Amino acid sequence: MARKLTAIIIVASFGVAGVAQAAGNAAAGKDTSAVCAGCHGDQGQGIAPNPALAGKPDADLVKALKDFKSGRVNSVMHGLTASLSDQDIENLATYYASLK
Repeated sequence: MARKLTAIIIVASFGVAGVAQAAGNAAAGKDTSAVCAGCHGDQGQGIAPNPALAGKPDADLVKALKDFKSGRVNSVMHGLTASLSDQDIENLATYYASLK
């Protein structure tokens, strides 16, 4: 019985991990990122005074983009994020998080 329970827990944990990592599509995020490159660089490296995005945790990037979209004080970023869907935001975050 203990082995069966252990096997169920292991299988369930793989399922949860897969869902957590499947939120964004890096290839789609790369396509969407073209508009970001003017200020954040073509590889997310940042162009002063704008921050680098490459390698940041995707959850942090999602939060920042959603904050800008909801009107956080930055009129440029608010304007750029206004038309992004939640999936676009997830895709961008996954793409930038995947960069070094």
